[in-house]
Amino acid sequence: MSEVLLSVTFAGPHVSIQDGGRQGLMRYGVPSSGPMDRLSFASANVALGNEADTPGIEVSMGGLVLQCLSGAVSFAVAGGGFIVDHAEQKRGSWTIATLKAGEKLAIRPGPWGSWCYLAFAGVLQTTTWLGSASTHMMSGFGGGRLGAGQQLTIGNAAKREERDGDIPCPVSARPRSAVRVVMGPQQRFFGEGSITALQSGAWRMTDAWDRMGVRLAGPMIAPDAALDIPSEPIVRGSVQVAGDGVATVLLADHQTTGGYPKIATVLDCDLDAFVQLRPRDTIAFKPVSAREAVAISRSAAIRSANYYRVIAKPKGTLDQRLMRENLVDGVVDAVAGSAEPAI
Repeated sequence: MSEVLLSVTFAGPHVSIQDGGRQGLMRYGVPSSGPMDRLSFASANVALGNEADTPGIEVSMGGLVLQCLSGAVSFAVAGGGFIVDHAEQKRGSWTIATLKAGEKLAIRPGPWGSWCYLAFAGVLQTTTWLGSASTHMMSGFGGGRLGAGQQLTIGNAAKREERDGDIPCPVSARPRSAVRVVMGPQQRFFGEGSITALQSGAWRMTDAWDRMGVRLAGPMIAPDAALDIPSEPIVRGSVQVAGDGVATVLLADHQTTGGYPKIATVLDCDLDAFVQLRPRDTIAFKPVSAREAVAISRSAAIRSANYYRVIAKPKGTLDQRLMRENLVDGVVDAVAGSAEPAI
């Protein structure tokens, strides 16, 4: 193992260092932050052989360009349908390769998705705040946002070429036209017309978004009552409505408390797909009961755990890969022959 030095040639807005998030501190007013798309972030790390919450780089649609100044390190890119330009070869995201001295790595938006993640087979040396490298954009605490001219060091860098190749992209990582919500906790502040509008209206993502939340374009659903409720804890996925009747879905860097009423809450397991939507994409809200939400979330957690187990397995050397091939009838499905369900 060795040290790798990288230079940031270009970094778009909202490109930052993240890890699994700053857990357990919201009661002190500290947002958890962490990746916008937690499934894709964990996938990049797990497929590379890292722990799921290992610090990496979150790349927005602004893109990122790195130059490797010295050393060599394996990397993984997962999330969205981004374009990865590495060593003069173009491929899609959901891939693992090795970056060597003198090579350039560019990640740019492709046909779909708003966020992707770059993980390294090593230790991305970065600052931490309250035990986490996750960057809180408004305060700047954590590993920080990236900018041109910055240099990054990867300690204990390793080449894991037995893992090179594609990472299977699960269906749950793709954006979808509808997400499930549990109504409340303050739906009582909204009239029947507003409730119906939320559940059946045509909503669109707007350009007014950041890591804190996204404002939606659609029906006005202003609360009927005066906005005088006490501030209370807020969770990621809250659909908050201010006095102007505009709905906002709160995301990774959301505030910890607030006094605007929340008409609904997006299921946590649907948020990764939600954040991969782009401005002007349409979205619908489908209500489910609290009991249904628990069952849906448990099923999603099981599917994710099974998926991580599959992608954590090294692909092996060329000889080992050929041994898994049925050269007469085609490729033997490694997943179908195991105890894990297909992705």
